Amino acid sequence: MMNPFVAFSVRMLAAIPAAGTVGTVSLIGFDQPLLAAAAYSLAGGASAYSIASVSMNSRFLKKNSLTRKDYKYIKKQLEEAKPKMARLQKTLLTIRHLPSLKERIELVRVARRIYSLTIREPRRFYKAEKFFFSHLDSAVMLAEKYVFLSSQPKRNWELEKSLNETRKTLNDLTRLIEQDLYSMVQDDVDELNLEIDVAKHSIKTNQDTKHLDESRKFK
Repeated sequence: MMNPFVAFSVRMLAAIPAAGTVGTVSLIGFDQPLLAAAAYSLAGGASAYSIASVSMNSRFLKKNSLTRKDYKYIKKQLEEAKPKMARLQKTLLTIRHLPSLKERIELVRVARRIYSLTIREPRRFYKAEKFFFSHLDSAVMLAEKYVFLSSQPKRNWELEKSLNETRKTLNDLTRLIEQDLYSMVQDDVDELNLEIDVAKHSIKTNQDTKHLDESRKFK
């Protein structure tokens, strides 16, 4: 999704000149009253703003190979995931267990990366459906349950066992979410490896040609 500020700025860059042009032509070219010219000016600016908005949205959807229906669906899923992301971060960082702090920070970092990458490139959503439909919910539920149980004034052996098991499960879930992120960028990794192979081949070919030319010089 395009940055809202950038999108608004681009639309205004289209709307302001259009409003000025329509207002000037109405006032001077067609000798319209000032109020009428102002109304035409606003209408022209609004039309230009709308056209720019439609054009930008169309280019964005085309770039991401999405239909409007797909984009609407993905946007809805992101809106539903946003409060879950906030709950996950808040809950994980309030857990008072220093040995697991690094793992919890990593879980938050990877989850945020998946979310932000999907916002920027919505087509990647389909590569991370397990995260949005399962893994994120599980992480939130486990983290909140852990905080609730660890806040109890008295702990027995069974409670401590449950807390330890919850921490272990969160660690395992972190690995799954890391895999979700890797799945999102798998195509990019494959493309990069292909480019590396092509570059290596070009370098080798160039070196072989250079060595052959040098050997001919000494003959």
